[in-house]
Amino acid sequence: MKFIPFDLEHAQSIWEQKVEFNLTESGVHPITLNELIGDDQDLFDKLLRLEINYPHVNGIPRLRELIASLYEGAATDNVLVTVGAAEANQIIMQTLLDAGDEIATLSPTYRQVWGIAANAGIAVKSFRLNPDQGWALDVDELHSVVNNKTKIIALVNPNNPTGHILSDQEMDEIVMAADRVGAWILSDEVYRGAEREQEEETSSFFDRYDKVLAVGSLSKAYGLPGLRIGWIVGPPDTIEELWRRHEYTAISAAMISNHLAVHALSPEVRIRLRTRARNYIRSGYPVLRQWMDSQDGLFSYTPPQASAVTFIRYHLDINSIVLMEKLCREASVFVGAGDAFGMEQHIRIAFGQEKTVLDEAFARIQRTLENLR
Repeated sequence: MKFIPFDLEHAQSIWEQKVEFNLTESGVHPITLNELIGDDQDLFDKLLRLEINYPHVNGIPRLRELIASLYEGAATDNVLVTVGAAEANQIIMQTLLDAGDEIATLSPTYRQVWGIAANAGIAVKSFRLNPDQGWALDVDELHSVVNNKTKIIALVNPNNPTGHILSDQEMDEIVMAADRVGAWILSDEVYRGAEREQEEETSSFFDRYDKVLAVGSLSKAYGLPGLRIGWIVGPPDTIEELWRRHEYTAISAAMISNHLAVHALSPEVRIRLRTRARNYIRSGYPVLRQWMDSQDGLFSYTPPQASAVTFIRYHLDINSIVLMEKLCREASVFVGAGDAFGMEQHIRIAFGQEKTVLDEAFARIQRTLENLR
């Protein structure tokens, strides 16, 4: 079977260190270690004394306690700490899928799960967020693709790349579809806490259905992608099975990352990091919107409800990958190609940056687009 590369991540591997302005990063601008630790001298001294050994393979106990506290009804035996959400998704797919199974994935989406399944020879069927209805869930399509072979219904909520938050009714429809055939729900929830239009955090699928694996991370809503800390929250017996795969892949996340994650998820610091992320999102989006609206109908878009990215339709006769590469080469600005999310004639633009960065990046994009027009 021919291997299908992960297009988005492959493009990022090539371009993100070459361009001056990286607008593909789907989290807010990363925080510095100094800003994270602040004036906590006790933590600083503790880290200096820390032995660089293996931590608990499933995550140190205090970290699992803090993660469990983010989910209604969860305890530490519901939690497995992973090396980012990427490892979490990988071992979930390895654990749950057998030959002959199918998965149903939301589209457009971050296509890691889609690619893992396709490379394993698993049939992948998609159900849409409808761009003509403000990215609302196509409920009829959901129920039409979910059948007795469906082992997993996979989604990202809040959604990447659109920023759409599933409504309670949409979540109920997904649960009903899963329950009808006994499927698992793989809910990638890495953007919880990065809401643009509401103060309350996005609801998790975890307490809505008994066959849910909720995936989280410190990368997006916390501005800590370099810690490579993710997690899975699910039924204890399934978490135990996933732990066995985790021992084959990464063994454990790093000791230092575990302890810094405990600090980041402590109640006071977590609120500070979430506020920081929301400030970037809420101040950055108006800059993007004003620029898009000044482009004489070049773009169509639905404002994102959460996350530091939005998915934009452009009205030019050029493939999204070609456009992405052209912007990298000519403007030194990197945006996400719609093709990488399963939808042509779109680009994903990140806006979780300082205004001066966004203004310069958008000015450069505009000069390239003017040449195309």
